[in-house]
Amino acid sequence: MKPESAAVISGVGASQIGRRLHRDPLDLTAVAALAAIADAGLTADDIDGVSTYPGALWSTPGITGAGVDDVRELLGLNLRWHTGGGELPGQLGSIVNAVLAVATGLATHVLCFRTVWESTAQELAGSRGALVAQSGRELLQWSKPYGSGYPTYGALAMARYLFETGATREQIAQLAVVSRANAAGNPDAVYRTPMTVDDYLGSRMISDPLCMFDCDVPVDGSVAVIVSRADASNVDSRAIRIESMASASGVDQCSEMLWSRTDLGPADVKLAEIYDGFTIYAIRWLEGLGLTPPGGTGEFIEGGKRISLDGELPISTGGGQLSAGRLHGYGALLEACIQLRGGGGARQVPGNPGVAVVSSGAEMFTSCLLLTR
Repeated sequence: MKPESAAVISGVGASQIGRRLHRDPLDLTAVAALAAIADAGLTADDIDGVSTYPGALWSTPGITGAGVDDVRELLGLNLRWHTGGGELPGQLGSIVNAVLAVATGLATHVLCFRTVWESTAQELAGSRGALVAQSGRELLQWSKPYGSGYPTYGALAMARYLFETGATREQIAQLAVVSRANAAGNPDAVYRTPMTVDDYLGSRMISDPLCMFDCDVPVDGSVAVIVSRADASNVDSRAIRIESMASASGVDQCSEMLWSRTDLGPADVKLAEIYDGFTIYAIRWLEGLGLTPPGGTGEFIEGGKRISLDGELPISTGGGQLSAGRLHGYGALLEACIQLRGGGGARQVPGNPGVAVVSSGAEMFTSCLLLTR
């Protein structure tokens, strides 16, 4: 039996999510954790495991808001197992770890969480560039002398994709436009004002050809989920099944691993909550997962109809990281669970979708999940 068969997502919860909230990240974490525990019908006494990324320690302020020890103290947990660290396979690696823990009997109910306060941290530092400069990362020695920041990586990948495939910025704009349209139905999304293709094309260029609306939005907030043993007596019928999970390094390798662990395939996916740190990363995941043809995403998304809520492949149904805020894969996971439960309200995908794919990370830092009702 594969470990996924022994685990379910029994509860989800979130704190307030927004720009420059100026709230203590421990406060945000506690709110999200308690909400997820209550949603699962549990109490803090039932939680015997904690799994998080990246934990309490990280080189850049704001990228993490709490660690395992923080949460254990905050909630008075009596743990049998825990893990937290930055070198996991993508942000959803914390979910992968939790599944392995419950499948092997190390824990019964694992609290998984992701907390950020990047928006406030950037304001305090003066800018994102100043924040990164504080990190002291050795890799900066290769890029800082040339004035090259993180968006440059996405820009180079986007430029190559446009050149090799013939896709246009007008086509790619639909990823941002549709995400914003979906965000209008999400009261927790940061940006909800409708956007047009002209708005996209007229926005400030960040690193050619990436414009402002190709980039995700730093926020403050926390999301928590409970991974439980599927046969636990206190798991109810609203639990989400983890059909498959993947932790391989690289989008293509991770996608291949995901499909190798299930009898389902890309054609079965009814909604895609894909990682969209930059729009080019969304394209990489769509093609890597086999949801759009290799090199053909531009044509597939042209006009936006196919990827809208009532289209054949709804994506980023809560607004994604482009409009709802950068929660590093956990926002996508939360939205997938909401949709599979039928709780999306104004943004609910018609027809009660039963299969969702969730991805996180880019380059060689990747993980993904296939979820079912």
